[in-house]
Amino acid sequence: MADAQEWTRRRREAAEEQADRLARRRAAESARAGEMIQDFAREAQARGITAGPLLARAGDGKPTYRTGLTGWYLSRDGSLGVTTDGDYYHLAARRSLNARLFGVHLDPVKPPLQVGAGARDGESVALDVLLAMRLEAGNDWPIHGL
Repeated sequence: MADAQEWTRRRREAAEEQADRLARRRAAESARAGEMIQDFAREAQARGITAGPLLARAGDGKPTYRTGLTGWYLSRDGSLGVTTDGDYYHLAARRSLNARLFGVHLDPVKPPLQVGAGARDGESVALDVLLAMRLEAGNDWPIHGL
């Protein structure tokens, strides 16, 4: 019985250590991605890329909701944005009449180094590549469906 309890204790400790390592790695990646986002916002402003109001969507199509945020869309479908102060947002909201009338409040999220990880093939892109493409496009970045 003592062997089983010892084995259980060691497995639990190993699992906790692995979870801690994963959390530290994710935090480091998010910090690195956050720096990239901050650099993007500064560079976009320096290049004179026009910032505009960022709208949130409910699902794949209309309606769109005001967010009170100003910045640049990162994705062509309008689902990701960066504000002029360098915060990263998922521009999604629940469908509601209140949201339609009064807009929505969104909180910034920690950016990933790989945007769309776990999505269908071809829908994942490294954050640095996406940011470079967005900067290169300048003001010519059409958003589909908005």
